[in-house]
Amino acid sequence: MSDPLVKASPVAPWIAAQTHALLAQRGHAWLLAGPSGLGQYELALALVRAWLCDHATAQGACGHCSSCHAIDVHAHADLCVLMPETVMLALNWPLSEKAQDEIDGKKRKASKEIRVEAMRDAVEFAQRTSARGRGKAVLVFPAERMNVYTANALLKTLEEPAGDVKFVLASDAAHQLLPTIRSRCLGHTMTWPDPADALSWLQGQGVPANQAVVMLRASGGRPQDALQFAPIAGLWPRLPRAMQAGDVSVFKDWTPAQTVDALHKLCHDLLALRCGAAPRFFEAADLPKAGGWQALSDWAKSLSETMRTVEHPFNVGLMQEALVSQAQLALNAKT
Repeated sequence: MSDPLVKASPVAPWIAAQTHALLAQRGHAWLLAGPSGLGQYELALALVRAWLCDHATAQGACGHCSSCHAIDVHAHADLCVLMPETVMLALNWPLSEKAQDEIDGKKRKASKEIRVEAMRDAVEFAQRTSARGRGKAVLVFPAERMNVYTANALLKTLEEPAGDVKFVLASDAAHQLLPTIRSRCLGHTMTWPDPADALSWLQGQGVPANQAVVMLRASGGRPQDALQFAPIAGLWPRLPRAMQAGDVSVFKDWTPAQTVDALHKLCHDLLALRCGAAPRFFEAADLPKAGGWQALSDWAKSLSETMRTVEHPFNVGLMQEALVSQAQLALNAKT
């Protein structure tokens, strides 16, 4: 996890290009949409930095003024960040004093949704006068984590903002947003980076070249997601045959969601091979010639059903053992 007191690192080239393109357009509310790992949060942050910067250019924020520094340390008076509390804690954004006290006092757990109380604070923030005189900005991420009550609290302000306030909503699942929210924003579909640029960027983050190739493939070409595969880059090529052997130890220290995601990718690639298509997440040489049509199809359906409740496993270890057993049966089936 990064330290918010450290100066923000330069944005990736595909994020910089999109920042430049969006800054050239008018609009007070943007919805950045696309699959996870393409940099929705990074692009949203680049936009608000430029909107609030004292010396912004067509390319974006200067990165040196007091406004940019205030955002770097997560303490800008004219920026309101709306995120689930779990995401805010992970990204080192400060919670409200009340929310922090409730969580520290064990009165409740950090919320995985954007709470309606936080949205009401954001609506009140939007109506205040700008502290620095360059307008205000509201960043919502992941926007699909707004429930219906939170979204409805945002609607009126989003349609008729008071004063000079701009909104940017970033989402990995924009289809889950209310149609009324989507209709009040200018839409932007995230750009997929060129693989060579993505590999170069990963190496710039300190990832060795050979690991970067594995990580980018494991993430399906999504650079931000690829970084999450750093601890298992050496394991990933061996995972298919480990599943065929029923080896649950490969998932030691993995969360249930990470386990199901990896198995989904393995199942996808095996089905792709059955269709005569190229695998996406694994090298063809790493995939066993195993698994019948029916078994793989049933396995894919079962994994999709498991994903619905993966955030609430009764017992992580038992769940992983069941998933690996299921994978082993599918990989060794003849039909």
